Amino acid sequence: MKVKGLRWWIIGLIMVITMINYLDRGTLNYMWVANIEYKLVDNIQPDLGENQAKLNARDNTYLLVSKRGEEILQKTEMVSFKNEGKVVVNRQGIAYELGIVDKNATPEEASKQAKDQLGIITIFFMIAYGFSQLFSGKLYDKIGTRRGFVVSVLVWGFADALTSLSQGKVSLTGFRMMLGLGEAGPWPGATKSNAEWFPQKERAFAQGLFGAAASIGSILAPIIILSLYMTIGWKMTFVVVGLLGIVWLIPWLIINKKGPKEHPWITEEERLYILQNQTKSVETTAGKTWGQLLSNKKNYSVILGRFFLDPIWWMFVTFLPMYLVEEFNLNIKELAFSAWVPYLGAMIGSIAGGWFSGYLIRKGGTVDKARKTAMILGGCVVIPAVLASVMVPNATLAVILMAFVLGGFQFMMTNIQTLPSDLHDGKSVGSLAGLGGAAAVLGTILAILFAGQISSWPLLFGLLAALVPLSLISIFITIGKIEQIK
Repeated sequence: MKVKGLRWWIIGLIMVITMINYLDRGTLNYMWVANIEYKLVDNIQPDLGENQAKLNARDNTYLLVSKRGEEILQKTEMVSFKNEGKVVVNRQGIAYELGIVDKNATPEEASKQAKDQLGIITIFFMIAYGFSQLFSGKLYDKIGTRRGFVVSVLVWGFADALTSLSQGKVSLTGFRMMLGLGEAGPWPGATKSNAEWFPQKERAFAQGLFGAAASIGSILAPIIILSLYMTIGWKMTFVVVGLLGIVWLIPWLIINKKGPKEHPWITEEERLYILQNQTKSVETTAGKTWGQLLSNKKNYSVILGRFFLDPIWWMFVTFLPMYLVEEFNLNIKELAFSAWVPYLGAMIGSIAGGWFSGYLIRKGGTVDKARKTAMILGGCVVIPAVLASVMVPNATLAVILMAFVLGGFQFMMTNIQTLPSDLHDGKSVGSLAGLGGAAAVLGTILAILFAGQISSWPLLFGLLAALVPLSLISIFITIGKIEQIK
């Protein structure tokens, strides 16, 4: 059996698991804090099919009963009201249900605790994620992308499902660290797979599709996760989302049998097309050690470029739900249908960034000029958009402008993530991508620690604009001309 365009099937499967990856990592962030609305009633009616609240005037509390029958007794000063007092709004979520936020704290204190504790848990996640970035690159170079993805997916899928067993901050943090160990793999893995399955002129576009899948996953995350949360609760949401990756392994193992040189389903025409721009065999070229990679100045373009730029993405992924809840007081449904908008921009930017540099190459431009032009263009979108997004008065304008922020970010990042395959072939691509990923994690951890010192959400997001020129300067100073390192 021969399959036309087999390389597109491979990148298609990687796109699907990347979407699942972002669903898994979004579970905690979207269920961490949420404004849940309850209809105020005189008497609780079982099986009414909606959230209900009843005032207990004797002790000045509200009995809150969800449509699933779960009960919460909340003090009056801890709730807010909508629709002329007919709707009671209670801030809840995993942070409250696991007792990570003090139930007796004022709303302001509770908000700070929720932000700080999510930051701490995310830092531990990022430590595990960064450690995995380093060694996942080496692992994928050693055992190949087929088996590498299997290892990653099994680790993170079971980690997310097991998070349903969390009893408090310690166990929750442990499961998130396990998630980080598994989730990092696809990033160096996808870069390596694209180097194997695509000629150089198509690699940025393939990387753009990969980045777009991350954005699609982020678009779907608030809708799917919050819908599941409202329907089956946070514990079963972790289980359902965690098992999706395990199911994905079935088509992955069936379709991705071998690399393009040996795959029994690939047509001879496609095999020659893929290999014609690969001057050396990506399967047999010896990989460089970390020491060898770090000794060459050009490689720091990937390391420093991602160190400065990646925190923009991670600050949005981590704190955007809380930002929209607290700054604009969105309820859980409003959040579900607002938080996806910035990632639509990211998806467009990711595909456009890969297409644009590939277009310049097809028109006769050098790889060097194409990649650098795309990076500068993306940066010119991010800076004004991020500054404008924190000054608008409503959530609608904010999320639209944030779509431009993340669109410009992905326009840049698609081309930065392609640099390892521009600079190397063989078994060094995944290793350099892993080093870049680890540097990105370090930059993100420092950004989260810095965020803990800033109480103003607009100021925090506005400061992210300064990271763009730092990233571009570091890339241009270190890389010189973008070409294969001899």
